[in-house]
Amino acid sequence: MSQPESAVADAQAGGRSGQEPLAKLAKRYGLRRAIARPRFPVYLRQLWERRHFILTYATSRNVSKYSSSTLGQLWQVLTPLLNAAIYFVMFGLILGGGKGIEDYPAFLLTGMFIFTFTQRTVTAGAKSISGNLSLIRALHFPRASLPLAYTIQELQQLAISMGVLLVLLVIMGQMPTWFWLMIPVVLALQTLFNIGAGLIVARLGATMRDLNQLLPFITRTWLYASGVFFSIQDKVVGSAELPQWVANVMYLNPAASFIEWMREILIHSYRPEFGHHPPPMVWMSCVFWAVFALGFGFWYFWRSEERYGRG
Repeated sequence: MSQPESAVADAQAGGRSGQEPLAKLAKRYGLRRAIARPRFPVYLRQLWERRHFILTYATSRNVSKYSSSTLGQLWQVLTPLLNAAIYFVMFGLILGGGKGIEDYPAFLLTGMFIFTFTQRTVTAGAKSISGNLSLIRALHFPRASLPLAYTIQELQQLAISMGVLLVLLVIMGQMPTWFWLMIPVVLALQTLFNIGAGLIVARLGATMRDLNQLLPFITRTWLYASGVFFSIQDKVVGSAELPQWVANVMYLNPAASFIEWMREILIHSYRPEFGHHPPPMVWMSCVFWAVFALGFGFWYFWRSEERYGRG
């Protein structure tokens, strides 16, 4: 008789005689629940082993997203272009948000495209568990695969959006420089942050059914506080005449940090040699948020691995 069969026989006998609880029997024979949460290093290894599934799932979602529309994948280019045009008309022309900001179209587009990457990842991550309950209940796999796939999906769309952004910047007179080689570094750090943020909201969204209703208000407030439409340094310290530490606190906002660093890379007039002096904490904030969000996000999500899909 095999070891599992022996354990079952002993469990049945113990159940009739009341001699030994099932938990002790399972421990004695080295048995564990099939859906038990693995140790954290084992969990990360399982995710790595399923990297091809995660990438394929993300790619297939991107392909199917526009499959029912007439223009198909062309919307991946048209969407950022239309968003850019609408925000420029509203905030640049009608509301006059560009007063005092040199190269405001490039300033606005850079901020909008970078913020949208994080905004879309967080919104999609919140639905990654609650929107795939049938898949979770049917198959056994690391649940973090789903938030990761959603982040990769948004990263694939960002690659197209950044191509559109760079072309627009060149048209606006922002010629490529050696600074542009830093673009992948900033986007890599932002992607790490997005992965962590996506994992956090994925766990919250799995239990808080109202989170998806609240997220649009949360992300909209985040948008207005991140310096997408205005210069934090000019509006807070210059126009409002507030202390520098207020602007420094606003720069610690992860979205504002990534936007500020990318603007310094892409826009000529936004560099220190042209009079712009963002605090050095900007790039340090980007590194901190990338490392902290990634580590905490994985740990926080892993802690509830056994509960996803129940109820």
